[in-house]
Amino acid sequence: MYQQMIFVNLATDDLDASKKFFTELGYTINPQFSDDTTASIPLSDTIVTMLHTREKYAVFTKKEIVDSKRNSEVLLALSAESREKVDEMVEKAVAAGGSVTGETQDHGFMYGRAFEDLDGHTWEVVWMDPAAVQG
Repeated sequence: MYQQMIFVNLATDDLDASKKFFTELGYTINPQFSDDTTASIPLSDTIVTMLHTREKYAVFTKKEIVDSKRNSEVLLALSAESREKVDEMVEKAVAAGGSVTGETQDHGFMYGRAFEDLDGHTWEVVWMDPAAVQG
């Protein structure tokens, strides 16, 4: 059965630092689709982050590339299997040089926190009680 994939393409100021950041979060670099201008980082079987140098990213667009440390371009949200995994991911991000952004969202059935990576991209990590999703 076909599973649609998403490839999240992001510009980075320092590709090597960004690769280190994401590997410290527990992800791996797929060398088959990586080179000195791009890092392919599978987040799951159907989600891949493609980090590009600004020069490489510019090949794909005629638009101005935003400064993601000053401007919001996108909010990326990842699910987590538990509240503890939400906290664990954010703690790893901070230890790797990222920063906490926004307030912790605790609605009982849903729990989320957010961090910014080294380039200022906002990543939300969210857990939702499966019972709340079903009914």
